[in-house]
Amino acid sequence: MSKKWKLLLLIWLLGVGTLKAQEKPLWRPVEDKIYLQEKSKVIQTLTPVQQIALHQNRAFALIEHQIHELQGDTFWKLPQSPQGVTKLKVLGAHLFAFGPGGLYKLEENGWKKLDDRFIVDMCMHLSNPHAATENELFILQKEQLVNIMPEGGYLSSDITMVMEDGTQLLADPVQLGPITAIESYAGTLHILRPGQLVQLAGAVVNEHLIDWGSLPSIHTREMLSLGSRLLISTERGLGVLRGASMSGIRGSDGLPVENTRQLVRGFSGDVWIGTPRGAIRMTGQEWHYFGADHWLPDNHVNSIAVGDSTVYIATDKGLGIISYVPFTLAKKADHYEQWLEHWGHKRLGFIHTLYDYNGEWVREISDNDGSHTASYLTAMSYKYAVTKDEIARREASEAFKAMCWLERITPIDGLIARSIWSRKGDTGRIGKRGSGGLPAKWNATADSLWYWKGDASSDEIIAHFYSVSLFHDLAADAEEKALAKEHLRRIAGYIIDNGWVLIDYDGQPTRWGRWNPEYLLRPYGWEDRGVNGLEALAFSYATYALTGEERFKKGYQQLIDWGYAQNTIRQKKTFPPSEIAPWDDNLAFEAYNTLLRYEKDPARRSIYLRSLERTYEIKRMEHIPWFNFSYAAFTGNDAELEEAVRHLREWTLDCIEHNYRNSHRDDLFVEDGYTSYEGGLKAISPREKSVTRGSRRAIVLDGGVNSKRIMEPVGFLRDYWMGRYYGFIKAPETSEEALLKADNTQMKGQGAKPYSGSNRPHF
Repeated sequence: MSKKWKLLLLIWLLGVGTLKAQEKPLWRPVEDKIYLQEKSKVIQTLTPVQQIALHQNRAFALIEHQIHELQGDTFWKLPQSPQGVTKLKVLGAHLFAFGPGGLYKLEENGWKKLDDRFIVDMCMHLSNPHAATENELFILQKEQLVNIMPEGGYLSSDITMVMEDGTQLLADPVQLGPITAIESYAGTLHILRPGQLVQLAGAVVNEHLIDWGSLPSIHTREMLSLGSRLLISTERGLGVLRGASMSGIRGSDGLPVENTRQLVRGFSGDVWIGTPRGAIRMTGQEWHYFGADHWLPDNHVNSIAVGDSTVYIATDKGLGIISYVPFTLAKKADHYEQWLEHWGHKRLGFIHTLYDYNGEWVREISDNDGSHTASYLTAMSYKYAVTKDEIARREASEAFKAMCWLERITPIDGLIARSIWSRKGDTGRIGKRGSGGLPAKWNATADSLWYWKGDASSDEIIAHFYSVSLFHDLAADAEEKALAKEHLRRIAGYIIDNGWVLIDYDGQPTRWGRWNPEYLLRPYGWEDRGVNGLEALAFSYATYALTGEERFKKGYQQLIDWGYAQNTIRQKKTFPPSEIAPWDDNLAFEAYNTLLRYEKDPARRSIYLRSLERTYEIKRMEHIPWFNFSYAAFTGNDAELEEAVRHLREWTLDCIEHNYRNSHRDDLFVEDGYTSYEGGLKAISPREKSVTRGSRRAIVLDGGVNSKRIMEPVGFLRDYWMGRYYGFIKAPETSEEALLKADNTQMKGQGAKPYSGSNRPHF
């Protein structure tokens, strides 16, 4: 090598370790503030829970028209439960039960009957409980219902009825009913009739209180007074009364389900809304949707009760309990790291999904164990770079060695396996399918201790280069750096030596391991020319950057001469929707993160940055941190980091893949300021889905596997620690242990049994 090339290589290598974004970025870091994290608990029942109420730290429920108390996870029927009850309500310091059988109040020694009348609703008005039958209003005084109708009856608001002296002569008495609900608003009792809102202003029944607007529907349900507003639930959204103006909140305004019923004041200025299709939390300008099966046992909500930081939601199939706990993102990351450990996702350095096998959780030996483990390897590499935590470095080292083993286990240098099965230690079922539905290619090792799965794809290849090169730069010791270089040199060399094709153990190209022009620049592989070309550019240049071997630089130049760099600009496909592969986005961003860390030539970077700009604009509407953080890291541009961090906060703590349904919702629209290039109707919050891995798409509305699979939460860990590394997310300012560390000791023993087979060989 000439002195000139040595000098250039030295200058370049000095820049390799600098992975930070530009010095004066346009983005602003986001604080890891304390927020309230939802935790779910579901209690199944054989019959509907008709009502739920919280009183003096006790939870009472109406089941089969009998009042029960919740103790632990069990409902116990109370002795001498009142009959004919349809509703439970807490007013002031008292719990009332009422319905066709009369009005009851809970006292220390049991239920006391106060009245025989059929009470349809109650509310607090001017600090006193008020009750309504279908046609009359009462105030509760000294445990007696006193009719508030004035002597001579109620007056009308119709001015034609008013005489010159202010009196009224009425041929027929003014009726209050039929009453369906009552509420106190602006110091005045408001009465809901079917499809009509009236108010009782002293003795006058005002049927003309609305000067502007009208109710969204004649099918009205409940009311809730909330400061300056009176909310009315209807089948077509919420009515909102402000003074004398009535407006509506519909799906187009963000309301997830327009067919609203229950309205309950929350614990933090929020409102809880019950519907036949799940529960909704309205907080400020945000809407949080909670449905079955993660949050609720059933979508049909019958009643909601709110405590200090816990919400109880009664449904036809049981009770959903949502509790809110102070969290930071640092604490959530710790929660997920503990989850991986306690639930048994780890095995021989690999990270695995769990699935239900004959009623037992077992690890899935999958098609892509390398790429699934790669996300964990990058997460721990980023974490070590940020914290210098030796435990994180050890975790990264274990994952790295597992990745290396995938290449060492095959009898051909440079050929990698998809996954490895232990003949003596693994349980469950060995995979029968391979790429594109073809039969799986399992091969036995010479010692017969292991099977390795062939037919590796481009997914696996780019995952190796992305994660191993990052580990090399951020967390590897001297010996591991050498091993990382050798690992990547073997794989890249094998592919290039075979004409940019991954040749399998049987001597044939693997189904998807193709980067040659005969494939990518011909009709059969034309659609893959962008993303596969980006991968080839990334792994060839990364190998050159780490090893300095000229053959990899020449290979990189050959790809550029074939036009591969220009082909990356439109690598992201948007049409037709049926041919959009969500995992391609993951592959592309692994390639961007690899190539743009090393390539410093301004002319070539400009091509790749144009590709990144186009791709990010398409993915921007989903608010997924992986895309936002990658874009910000290599451009320095504003990347909507607040939205990305909110996405992380909305991840659920439970990694079991419960079913979720969002396609029925009334708020399926693209947010202002965004364009849906892939045909997505809405970016669904992680709260409203299940935990998914790195190739996740926020525009998928429905999913889940009947709670029969547990996803490894490494996507969160990768994104969070990437955000911390680049400075997008600040370290939490608190030093309080409870806000930084999760207490997950109760998880132990719940997941897959510890692996007890043959050990991973040393090399």
